[in-house]
Amino acid sequence: MALTKRYLGSSGLEITTVGFGSWAVGGGGWSYGWGPQDDAESIATMRHAMDLGINWIDTAAIYGLGHSEEVVGRLLRDIPQSRRPLIFTKCGMAFGKDRMAEPERTLKPDSIRRECEASLRRLGVERIDLYQFHWPDETGTPIEDSWATMVKLIEEGKVRAGGVSNFDVNLLERCEKIRHVDSLQPPFSLINRSVAANEIPWCATHNTGVICYSPMQSGLLTDSFSRERIANLAPDDWRRRSPYFQEPNLSRNLALRDSLRPIAQRHNTSVSSVAIAWTLAWPGVTGAIVGARTPAQVDGWIGAASLQLTDKDLEEIAAAIERTGAGTGPVRPSATKKAAAPRSA
Repeated sequence: MALTKRYLGSSGLEITTVGFGSWAVGGGGWSYGWGPQDDAESIATMRHAMDLGINWIDTAAIYGLGHSEEVVGRLLRDIPQSRRPLIFTKCGMAFGKDRMAEPERTLKPDSIRRECEASLRRLGVERIDLYQFHWPDETGTPIEDSWATMVKLIEEGKVRAGGVSNFDVNLLERCEKIRHVDSLQPPFSLINRSVAANEIPWCATHNTGVICYSPMQSGLLTDSFSRERIANLAPDDWRRRSPYFQEPNLSRNLALRDSLRPIAQRHNTSVSSVAIAWTLAWPGVTGAIVGARTPAQVDGWIGAASLQLTDKDLEEIAAAIERTGAGTGPVRPSATKKAAAPRSA
């Protein structure tokens, strides 16, 4: 299947507008796990996403405390080099022996380098296509020192492009003074819209790509999510602790989800696809990271890659956001601007 592609800023990487997110591939038994996950099913799901045209996988060292990268590495070993997807991963969340402990957010230069080497080993690759700082540092390390280490990894050929995740404009500016920031990975959905005010416009101005995560708000903005589903989540599923999944936010969020059904019906697609396509309609957004635990879940949202929401759709969604009071941040992209540089694969 030929999916629409966009260039990731000025990095030279050309990516499909939806990519596979492998957070849940890490499995359960750690502080931000999604509950048990079968590795064979994970590999089958990623293969299915690739068969449908997706050309990149986003993972992180912290997902499953290295397990997600290991599973992605198993996938890559069985794929010819010419067919391999681009691999994006992240560093900066250190974990110890206690799997349920809160990870330390550290961007110390020696930790970045050590994590990079470990990720290369787990993934079984010689170079990471996009390496990202997962969260801002909390150890007091100047971001300038951290970003200088990223530059060195790029110069050494271990990393092709360098990006950041969960950074604000101030941190982006400080990194940009040392070397161009190739990409930003922010949380962005119909519910969590705050980065549309400052960070996404900054990226559009500076030709920095944006790959947003949680466009379906970790499952809330899907056709079948319900209160019963929350009750049946695994005991170690991090969503049990999330305010988005608790009242009064839960009722507002599900009401917003329900308001997407008529739009999905008009386009003969899923609610999930509408939610993802909404993020892709914003100028400056390159792609959306979408997770799945089964091939059927991929089928549920792959339509977002070809869905173009109309001005009427966007206005209807904006009105629903206002009516339900769900989430925070700007409620719609400009009616006149278009998302940057789409092309057919």
